[in-house]
Amino acid sequence: MQMVGDESRGSQLLPVLAQLVRFLRQLESPDNPSSIALSVLRRLADAGPGRVTDLAKLTRASQPGMTQLIGRMEKSGLVQRVPDPNDGRGVLVGVTQAGRDVVARTYTHYAQTLDRLFDRLDPADCETILSALPALGRLAAAAEKGDTISGS
Repeated sequence: MQMVGDESRGSQLLPVLAQLVRFLRQLESPDNPSSIALSVLRRLADAGPGRVTDLAKLTRASQPGMTQLIGRMEKSGLVQRVPDPNDGRGVLVGVTQAGRDVVARTYTHYAQTLDRLFDRLDPADCETILSALPALGRLAAAAEKGDTISGS
């Protein structure tokens, strides 16, 4: 494990990321989607239609809870159920244009809020954060690919 000072890199990064995620989740957004609903919409917008069971696993929600969430989102016009082209009995959930619009508006709101926070920082701090973004993007991509080693 690589150490920086007395702490590992992960133990230094984790509280900062957690604080920023908590901050964003607590923001009032124009559409006010829950963090799970936003996560589902974003996943569907990025990866295409998916099964309720897979969405539940990805968000660490129970299948009954995800089924209820999908039902509410369907009534709101954010998602729609579509036949699974690979399984005539199966049903997939896909995002609608209204769902894509919610994601876009929410992310725009988040970005504007973060921009206002950047305005409070010293320009050198802003530049340092921005210069770290490519490396943070690669770290996030490695996590998404499952390049982490469990239990190490």
